[in-house]
Amino acid sequence: MAELEFFSHTGPDGAEIGERENNRNYRWSAVGENIAAGQSSVDAWLSSPGHCANIMSAEFTEMGAARIEAPGSQYSPFWTQVFARPR
Repeated sequence: MAELEFFSHTGPDGAEIGERENNRNYRWSAVGENIAAGQSSVDAWLSSPGHCANIMSAEFTEMGAARIEAPGSQYSPFWTQVFARPR
């Protein structure tokens, strides 16, 4: 997202989180994603019902997170959390 200056759950190629995980040969039974942009912390996720539901979900057993600064971007910093349960 930072390289291409966009902000969306759908990639520029049209792929969403499930397809992106499949493309990386991760075999999942449940998968979810939180993204944020321009925030100094992830506190807003806890205030958002959908984002908080992902964070608190017992359905997910694994989580990865990343934050990246993109100087000059209208969206910086970018935040992503990916939640999953393997098969």
